[in-house]
Amino acid sequence: MQFEIVALLGDGVGPEVATEAIKVLETVGKKFGHTFKFHYGLVGGAAIDAIGVALADETLQMCKGCDAVLLGAVGGPKWDDPQAKVRPEDGLLALRKELGLFANL
Repeated sequence: MQFEIVALLGDGVGPEVATEAIKVLETVGKKFGHTFKFHYGLVGGAAIDAIGVALADETLQMCKGCDAVLLGAVGGPKWDDPQAKVRPEDGLLALRKELGLFANL
């Protein structure tokens, strides 16, 4: 079986953690006959730094069209400004709202 997964590595420790999670998925897939096609997008501080928003519409649409979303982490001292117009958490909250989710697992 093939699954399409959007990998949003995020920022801070997110890329490191998510990269290892992808390795685990690949190992599990080989053992049980599953394949994973990963699509990558930006979220949180990484997205703010690159494109000025915490979650691009294109990334959100990509998430809506896939089987699952693998999210690393968002936020960190670099973006910890309560007065900022755009915060990393905005991307996470938008994902939860648009995908009808309550919590991260």
